Amino acid sequence: MRNLYSQDAFTGLEAAIVLIAFVVVAAVFSYVVLGAGFFTSQTAQSTVHTGVAQASSSLQEVGNTYAIADTSMKYIDYVNVTVALTAGGTPIDLSSMVVSYTDNNGGHNANMTYGGIGTDNGVSACPDNTGDRPTTWCIGEKINNITTGAMLDNNAQMILMVGVPSSATPNTVFSINFQPSVGAVLPIQRTIPGGLTAVQPVY
Repeated sequence: MRNLYSQDAFTGLEAAIVLIAFVVVAAVFSYVVLGAGFFTSQTAQSTVHTGVAQASSSLQEVGNTYAIADTSMKYIDYVNVTVALTAGGTPIDLSSMVVSYTDNNGGHNANMTYGGIGTDNGVSACPDNTGDRPTTWCIGEKINNITTGAMLDNNAQMILMVGVPSSATPNTVFSINFQPSVGAVLPIQRTIPGGLTAVQPVY
């Protein structure tokens, strides 16, 4: 008796199903591989952008660091440090900067309070006229700075006034670290001279 059902049709259908399954698996696999590749490239791109931002947003010291003595001439009242951006740097908001102080006499402050913007002879925002002088720093003067506030521009300078504790006596070695929100730390290490005057450079 003749078989009315042909096996050829089933063989073709099975082949089509297997082919479709391979296509679907290959599509899913390629999507996963491409997604991982895109994620990796985005991560690398983000790392590059972060590195560029860090490298281009650094502070540098300009000129000398000056120590201003207390009226008793027994210890330093505050320190003036002039800072600017490195060549080609991007503007930095100094109000979000972390300033820390330490000396070899036990004086230490890991996170000083930002007191605002004053003038070159000090105002209420700056450490020489406040009761919390040892824990406060401020922007004493802005030079050639166009932007308002604490944003440090290119080709501009700012004089930072950092209040120090009474442990900053003659022959004391002190360190001040300026850590911007973006960029490298600017460390300043100096030695207070053996004899104090009202204003003196420190090296």
